[in-house]
Amino acid sequence: MSSLYLLHKPYRMLSQFTDNEGRATLANVIDVPGIYAAGRLDYDSEGLLLLSDDGALIHRIAHPRHKQPKTYWVQLEGLIDDAALNALRAGITLKDGPTRPAKARLIAPPALAPREPAIDPKRHPSTSWLELTISEGRNRQVRRMTAHVGFPTLRLIRASIGAWQLGDLQPGEWRKETLHAPRKAPGPQRSGKPPASRQRKPS
Repeated sequence: MSSLYLLHKPYRMLSQFTDNEGRATLANVIDVPGIYAAGRLDYDSEGLLLLSDDGALIHRIAHPRHKQPKTYWVQLEGLIDDAALNALRAGITLKDGPTRPAKARLIAPPALAPREPAIDPKRHPSTSWLELTISEGRNRQVRRMTAHVGFPTLRLIRASIGAWQLGDLQPGEWRKETLHAPRKAPGPQRSGKPPASRQRKPS
């Protein structure tokens, strides 16, 4: 069996447990010995982060060759149009090469806790929300993709990684799942066991 922790990483928090510059880290919200993040989420991004003490499971989730699809909710500057959506779906060429075709659709604003600080409506009077699913993990890829098609990202929340969903976790909350698979070769499937109740360590 392997333990997997699903965490809603808050805005302006590092995806690591220590920092020499005094910035917020995962240690502010989760206190479980011996766990590490499977991949990362940028300091200025929010949403689902997976952690485990099982190195093989971390590798399977995070390694690019496994191509775990990742879905993001993206608040954009401006009202995204069909031309931009179609460009994202077809794949665009960034400085580090072409992207794979993505799933992209316009969505209503998701039910999310307000971000602190919030997006300034005076500076950004017109915004729209995009749901974007990619199977790559380049540095700041989503932000670069939306900027490339003319709609800079204002807020970025990761909603899912593979089969794992952010669900109703609030910023700083986490839940534990147990995967019933050999630790040497864990699979990405979730067990049928219900997750433990959400928990949070006060910051």
